[in-house]
Amino acid sequence: MSDRIVAHIDGGSRGNPGPAAAGFVLNDANGTRLQAKGLVLGEATNNVAEYTALAKALEAARQMGAEEVVVFSDSELLVKQINGQYKVKSEQIAPLFQQAIDLLGRFKSWKVRHVSRDRNKEADKLVNQALDLGRDVEGKPQLTVHKGKPIRLGVLISGGGTTLMNILKCVEQGQLNAKVAVVISSRLAVAGVERARNAGLEVKVIRKQDYPEIDEFSKRIEQELAAAKVDLVVQGGWLCLWKIPARYEKRVMNIHPALLPSFGGQGMWGHHVHEAVLKAGCKISGCTVHFCTNEYDKGPIVVQRACEVKDDDTPDTLAARVFEQECIAYPQAIQLFAEGRLTIQDNITRIKP
Repeated sequence: MSDRIVAHIDGGSRGNPGPAAAGFVLNDANGTRLQAKGLVLGEATNNVAEYTALAKALEAARQMGAEEVVVFSDSELLVKQINGQYKVKSEQIAPLFQQAIDLLGRFKSWKVRHVSRDRNKEADKLVNQALDLGRDVEGKPQLTVHKGKPIRLGVLISGGGTTLMNILKCVEQGQLNAKVAVVISSRLAVAGVERARNAGLEVKVIRKQDYPEIDEFSKRIEQELAAAKVDLVVQGGWLCLWKIPARYEKRVMNIHPALLPSFGGQGMWGHHVHEAVLKAGCKISGCTVHFCTNEYDKGPIVVQRACEVKDDDTPDTLAARVFEQECIAYPQAIQLFAEGRLTIQDNITRIKP
């Protein structure tokens, strides 16, 4: 979960009014890129575009579970209006202004500050890209240079391999200092096996039903992990219980599609979790990355990210929103491990600065 988000926003119109677009860039407190978008608005004025960018940035920050937000805009007028220095006189802007104030009120603390245009280049670039292309655009993640040897990952899957594909994307884009050394699937006829092989990865299929005892099943998994010299085991949609051997204690991670310790335990996976969240009337859900033990969902929590539960959500729509957060949380947790910043004491994970 990103408690504090820093947003840069911009909006522009070619004609004032004319074809318009809004853009925003969201980073966490450490400067890690979370999201960047340029949005086509149709015919609008510069001021409408600026306020739309503010609203869209604030909505995205709340969906990520932020409690604090700092917004930078190169529109001096917008900044002074939001901070009460200028009154809003335009009838067209008044409802947008009120929407922005309402959204800001959902945060525990907020700041809206002016920044010069030369320090707002990324948001401005997204606006112009959207206008030039005539469609919404998404900014590329910020590349990070990681020092040291990449850690070797063993990824366990039982289904479509979407988590695996996200990890591979983060590795390719330089966000994650890791290498997938081996993929182990508990099923043969699943899309994740084909995806992994198409990506050039070594895939081992180890089915629980082929082993009479869980100890034999677990030993076979351990043999493949050891042969691939795996540093960290990553469970991505893995649905089989296996006994974690001593050599991999505190070296196996899992991601759960809810905010543990709520909605965890045996049988709580996939749509079962989202159905339970909706039935309980929760207003916030999210995901949890945790170290695994030999009990379901009981290991030390590493990273959590939250998202809004909407009144009209179905298990499928909520699952899609939670997965967006999973795609951020899991690579973050893996990178923290790679950097040696995680320690565990009394079943609580501490993150070193």
